Amino acid sequence: MASLDDRQVNQPSPGVSTTLRNASSLSPSRLRSWARKLGVGIIQDIKARAPWYLSDWTDAWNYRVVPAAALIFFANVLPGIAFSLDLIETTQQYGVTEVLVSTFMAAFIFSVFGAQPLTIAGVTGPITVFNKTIFDILERQPNPPSYLHFVGWVYLWAAIIHWFTAALNWCNFLKYVTLFSCDTFGFYVSWVYLQYGVQVTTRQFSEGFDGAVVGIVLAILMVSLSFAFQTLSDKPYFHHAVRRFFSDYGMPISLVATSAMAYWGRFRSANLVTLPVGGAFQAANDRSWLVKFWELDGKWVGIALPFGIVLWVLFFFDHNVSSLIAQGSQFPLRKPPGFHYDFFLLGITTFIAGLIGVPAPNGLIPQAPIHTISLLVLDHPSKRHDPEDVSGQVTPLTVPHTGEKAEDFPLDRRVPVAVVEQRVSNLAQGCLCLVLLTGPLLHVLGLIPRGVLAGLFWFMGADALQGNGITLKLLYLIRDKALTPPNEPLRRVRPSRVLLFVVIQLVGFGATFVVTQTVAAIGFPVVILLLVPVRTLLIPRLPFTPEELSILDGPTASPFVDDGVRRRIALAHHENDILVSPAS
Repeated sequence: MASLDDRQVNQPSPGVSTTLRNASSLSPSRLRSWARKLGVGIIQDIKARAPWYLSDWTDAWNYRVVPAAALIFFANVLPGIAFSLDLIETTQQYGVTEVLVSTFMAAFIFSVFGAQPLTIAGVTGPITVFNKTIFDILERQPNPPSYLHFVGWVYLWAAIIHWFTAALNWCNFLKYVTLFSCDTFGFYVSWVYLQYGVQVTTRQFSEGFDGAVVGIVLAILMVSLSFAFQTLSDKPYFHHAVRRFFSDYGMPISLVATSAMAYWGRFRSANLVTLPVGGAFQAANDRSWLVKFWELDGKWVGIALPFGIVLWVLFFFDHNVSSLIAQGSQFPLRKPPGFHYDFFLLGITTFIAGLIGVPAPNGLIPQAPIHTISLLVLDHPSKRHDPEDVSGQVTPLTVPHTGEKAEDFPLDRRVPVAVVEQRVSNLAQGCLCLVLLTGPLLHVLGLIPRGVLAGLFWFMGADALQGNGITLKLLYLIRDKALTPPNEPLRRVRPSRVLLFVVIQLVGFGATFVVTQTVAAIGFPVVILLLVPVRTLLIPRLPFTPEELSILDGPTASPFVDDGVRRRIALAHHENDILVSPAS
């Protein structure tokens, strides 16, 4: 067999015309070659990750797992419930129980069986918009079908396409997803969080003016306390262990303290709006947990197919981008990724969600990168890493590399030296969702004011905006250049080109945000996916130099993750004679 280098020299690059020509000449040998490539990505992911499976559990014997599980539990469950409030109140087909069951299912499957356990999956804002849009469309029909039966078929179609996507190795196209697309999508998600915070606040006025005012006060108190803890964790006050405690538990403490404030003093007399909860482990409307969607009329089965395709587009981008950002270039990772295999698992969770009648879970932004950040081990870069040493001051991950030698760092400056890559923190936060379904804890959940959730939305949205690439470039443009560090990479880019790059990203963000506010909201995943060809095909034709583009944009995943994906693409090409192989 010829070497990979020989084949690359002797064969033309597989462009569109080559692809069509290969597809039209389906000889038996070529069909066998095409059949051999089916599932190669999944197999390679399993082979790469399997040797690390035992260490994924033993490495969890580290204190960093405790604050990570606590932080991501609050950051995942409560926003998921709050996102679903509109869906719950409008459709009457879902309840808080369904959201918690969906979150537990995703956490269990991806933590125990997944290849990328750092990725946090749950109920997101986009899926609630998608499900509510389906409900609105069906309600306008003269003889609408059963909502859960129709959604069950939508999820089944989407699951089937997920499985074909993983088997056909289409996750290889993630190599085209750069920081341009991820920053734009992350910017959109951040503003969705801010928007939902406003919606949660304004809807309280329908329940009474006093309660709404108190809700606004609680929201401001929640976001202020959270940022106060975050600021104290970054400033040179207190011992470094105290600063790390503020970083680890500041947000959960703020949430509990603010919720308790609602029941103190005169606040108790206000008619506060709290979370709606049902019975323990009880589905909405006392329905069965099994949705017999196969009983749906054949006409509606066909109509569900295009909705399933749109859902696949959403999850292909949303889940994989969440995984990429959770394994971003700023994290010192050492364990390999597994995008094809995890996307196959996402098809399974989507199918189960339709079968039991819960919102389909998928990768979360900003929860997935927050999870990785909470698992960082910080230390002086010149020290050899000790896995048991989890002390240190939290330093912003957005600080660019200075090129300084390790011995030149001040002794009190701590940087990320490792990530506690394990499965327990994801599994623990999922199990806490299941525990939350018990009667006593559901009662406690029902005591949380919605104003506190609004503050949580504002904090998470604003916190995500702080480190977003679009925000950082905008701040650079208005910064006094005399106070800008001389080694700032953006100094080597013409300001007009920085502005042009950011404007294109803002147009993509604006188009996505506007579409979700219209009757065409069902198609917003397509707008999001178009960010990739815009970066690949349009931006290189604009007046950017290669050096400028390399500074303005770059790979999302860490070099280790990105190299692992590319090596597997090359291996699949070499061993299985793939008809159309993504270029390295």
